[in-house]
Amino acid sequence: MGENCPYLCRMPQTQIYYMEGGTVMMDKYTKKDILKLVREEDVEFIRLQFTDMFGNLKNIAVTASQLERALDNQCMFDGSAIDGFVGIEVSDMCLHPDLATLEIFPWRPQQGKVARLLCDVYRADGTPFEGDPRLVLKRAIRDAEALGYTFEVGPECEFFLFNTDENAMPTTETREQASYFDIGPLDEGENARRDIVMNLEDMGLVIEASHHEIAPAQHEIDFRYDEALTAADNIMTFKLAVRTIAKRHGLHATFMPKPKPGVNGSGMHINMSMRKDGKNVFEDRSDPNGLSREAYWFIGGILKHIRGMAAVTNPLVNSYKRLVPGFAAPVYIAWSTANRSSLIRIPAAGGGGTRIELRSPDSAANPYLTLAVCLKAGLDGITRQIDPPHSVDCNIYHMTEEERNALGIRNLPGTLHEALEEMKADTLVMEVLGGHLAGKYIAAKEAEWQQYRASVSEWEIQEYLYRY
Repeated sequence: MGENCPYLCRMPQTQIYYMEGGTVMMDKYTKKDILKLVREEDVEFIRLQFTDMFGNLKNIAVTASQLERALDNQCMFDGSAIDGFVGIEVSDMCLHPDLATLEIFPWRPQQGKVARLLCDVYRADGTPFEGDPRLVLKRAIRDAEALGYTFEVGPECEFFLFNTDENAMPTTETREQASYFDIGPLDEGENARRDIVMNLEDMGLVIEASHHEIAPAQHEIDFRYDEALTAADNIMTFKLAVRTIAKRHGLHATFMPKPKPGVNGSGMHINMSMRKDGKNVFEDRSDPNGLSREAYWFIGGILKHIRGMAAVTNPLVNSYKRLVPGFAAPVYIAWSTANRSSLIRIPAAGGGGTRIELRSPDSAANPYLTLAVCLKAGLDGITRQIDPPHSVDCNIYHMTEEERNALGIRNLPGTLHEALEEMKADTLVMEVLGGHLAGKYIAAKEAEWQQYRASVSEWEIQEYLYRY
């Protein structure tokens, strides 16, 4: 077992391991375990990481001498310094490390190592902070557990690797012209991608596949299905690793949804399934599509709320420049067991691997909030038994507007402004985020939209300056 599992070999001897479905499982760390590991592994710095409402990773670093205080939830910070948290009048916040998330960064020096712990954010009085995205997802997971469900997720994360300029600043330039599944020398980013995968595996992520995507300099790395909170944590770890390793290769990694016109943008397709009593409840072999009633209802809930969810799953002004016809991203609200032009696709795996693939989220989305709204929309479909419309198994892009209207096929929001209006009108989405986070999020995104409206793009200069 150890020969094929470098992750197992790396872990401290005080832990107990066992195999479950081919996966190395580890008992949860205790404070004593962590202090012992830090001492034995020569860990000098520990980064206490948390995520803001935009999906940006933040951290406070402590030395090993201060770790015991941090493990006792005594690490305070100024919440007013983080967008969307709190004002200066009630600014004291506290980090509660999740002991199960301890990892040593393999890319840092091996003498005086650097580790991390993901944290939940609490108020100074010991109550959970309602604006913490990780706690928003935890609430949604608890709601699913109350109904007997476990929510499992497999993300497909896309990103670009661009050149940097002479000052090591990012550009959108690349020399390569590689496309789907190309290899080196056409794929000039394959060495960086290989190092990213190896470092992620050293941190315990199970990488199922990696490859070049359709656009020049675009890449995809897929990691294995996991419980929703772990999957969201893994996405945050993934983004940090991608950016860090890319920089070491002299490249800039970006999760911007549409960094270049005329080519495909970067999505973050979300594969979802639900388990109950250890069984995939989306599976029904007697159904022509292999789907259970719960699966259909889950689809119905997603389709019902998808316009209200869009400001979360597609959070930037730039997100909506990806969601246009002609570049493989979904535009129309429909589902299918076959074609890839639909918003929701049912992959062909079937059986215990039956799952629902939501194709609209992009790589800039906050994974905690995205999975929370997906889960709650699906649960709403199950509890209210919302049947989806008939599947659309032809290419929707080739249909006329009249044909789409006849089938009741609506569009996703076309702008961030439209998405925000839909979000405000969707009671479920607002409740998932909670009053504090929803209010802060909408205010920030409306300000972003107004800044965009007031800007003048290069396209406008080229199109109008000499003509009018």
